[in-house]
Amino acid sequence: MELPCSVLSDGTRVLTQSDFMKGMGMYYSGWVAQNRAKDGPAADMPQFLAFKTLEPFIFKHLGDLQSVTLKYRTERGSAAHGIRADIIPKICDIWLDADENAKLGTRQKEIAAKAKAVMRALAHVGIVALVDEATGYQRDRAADALSKILEEFISKELRPWVKTFPDEFYEELFRLRQLEYPAHTVKKPQYFGHLTNDIVYARLAPGVVEELKSTTPRDDKGRRKHHLHRKLTDDIGHPKLREHMASVITAMKLSPDYDTFISNLDRIRPRFDKTMSLPLED
Repeated sequence: MELPCSVLSDGTRVLTQSDFMKGMGMYYSGWVAQNRAKDGPAADMPQFLAFKTLEPFIFKHLGDLQSVTLKYRTERGSAAHGIRADIIPKICDIWLDADENAKLGTRQKEIAAKAKAVMRALAHVGIVALVDEATGYQRDRAADALSKILEEFISKELRPWVKTFPDEFYEELFRLRQLEYPAHTVKKPQYFGHLTNDIVYARLAPGVVEELKSTTPRDDKGRRKHHLHRKLTDDIGHPKLREHMASVITAMKLSPDYDTFISNLDRIRPRFDKTMSLPLED
């Protein structure tokens, strides 16, 4: 069975109603179309459920029918009627219950057999995952989630410089790298920038360090024109940075050397672009 499916712009997964009915062997009933408006609740019932034999089981599995079907526009802009993908298993349950209670005729039993086949398939692959795989939406979903994170963390405007990294951070970093702390100068080894990216920015949120680097230009000497933290947002980026720094400094103070510190940091604040190492014995 092949059932065309779509993911709408709001993330709703749908199956086209006409294709679903065709694939399941359902049919449009002229009698139903003419008479259901006179029959109370059946007026709002989608045609693939507008059978008297199904009525005892519809409320059990669906309750409110208003959200079963929906109208949407295709990529070409034409109107279409769809069924929410997460409702499909419940629709199948209706047909299966009707069959178990000997409520179906010969042709309707064929629909129930297909409903059983669908339910067996969904025991292995969830309907949402199935639609996402068929449409390729799992890749779009990941990209959309990342863009939302970056929007929360990365500011479009450059913030004024404010001292963000406490002296304590650099004192501990010099100690762990077995270097003498220069009390009378702010100059630090150039590679400290790479260490800071690893210790801090790569552990704030997925994709943050890459985005900060790509949006922070370099001067003619290859140095960043401004500190990366000046691109973090006031409401989320900077508070998360301060929270992270507190954990980093605590891990530093508890560590006798740099390797131990990174091992401890990986446990409490792992990088988002790196798989954690298992604590295996030599």
